[in-house]
Amino acid sequence: MLASALLGSHHLIAHAGPIRDRIAERLAERQEMRQGAAASSLTAAQSPVHADVPYGSDPSQKLDVYAPATAAQGAPVIFMVHGGAWAIGDKASSNVVRHKAARWLPRGLLFISVNYRLLPKADPLAQARDVARALAFAQQQATAWGGDASRFVLMGHSAGAHLVSLLTANPALAREQGAKPWLGTVSLDSAAFDVPAIMKARHARLYDKAFGQDPNFWVAVSPLQQLTQAQAPLLAVCSSQRDDACPQAQAFADKAKSLGMRVAVLQQDRTHAEINDDLGEPGAYTEAVEDFLRSLDPSLAKALTPRR
Repeated sequence: MLASALLGSHHLIAHAGPIRDRIAERLAERQEMRQGAAASSLTAAQSPVHADVPYGSDPSQKLDVYAPATAAQGAPVIFMVHGGAWAIGDKASSNVVRHKAARWLPRGLLFISVNYRLLPKADPLAQARDVARALAFAQQQATAWGGDASRFVLMGHSAGAHLVSLLTANPALAREQGAKPWLGTVSLDSAAFDVPAIMKARHARLYDKAFGQDPNFWVAVSPLQQLTQAQAPLLAVCSSQRDDACPQAQAFADKAKSLGMRVAVLQQDRTHAEINDDLGEPGAYTEAVEDFLRSLDPSLAKALTPRR
């Protein structure tokens, strides 16, 4: 009904493609929230060994820790931040955890999935600080969980991809919360690398709810504008089925490379939701992401060496 109403307006015909993309994105992100209750789809081996661990006083400030079946020490850590338009989503959603845990736990990696305060309680800048606080806490606890505090990789999807990209562009936000440097970042289909550009053009209402009307705030939460010097390597996965994600990722990559930072853009002919859900499934997509992970550290290279 909503799509029909929008596409029926002559004034919006020229923008039907981007609007349709954003409608599909919002529906996919709502599906993420519904799947948050679908923990039963995870196998027993994929259940967290530490669930709902608080890293702050707010009920939303919790994380789950997934560990290999066999005891590990000094394991690399994938630190995952869910999406959901900065307003919905959950760390236990099956599309956030299932295939990633199935792929990487048997290879000796730890997987940590994080919740954070959502709109309207917390704006994206406060959310980035939540993620940074969770990262600092997880690094402090890493040894007790079998991980290595110096071998964290940040990963996020959609709004979560924006948050980890913002922390990468401006790691001072992370340092202020006590977080230490991390190896690199995997951004899964963010279309919000350049927030001012979004807000100055025709855009979906979800961006108004997230970023408001203050141009100074747009700059403060925009990875492109916050990036002023080379930072940790970043892989930007983007959906070629959307009009906005890959151009945004490429603009960020171009600026990063001009500063001497290593950034790669990985285009995928997948939907916004599939870029999250499919990661960890056997195939060229997962292998391409693992190529980037292997490049970050010898321990990741060893753990993710392709099996014959």
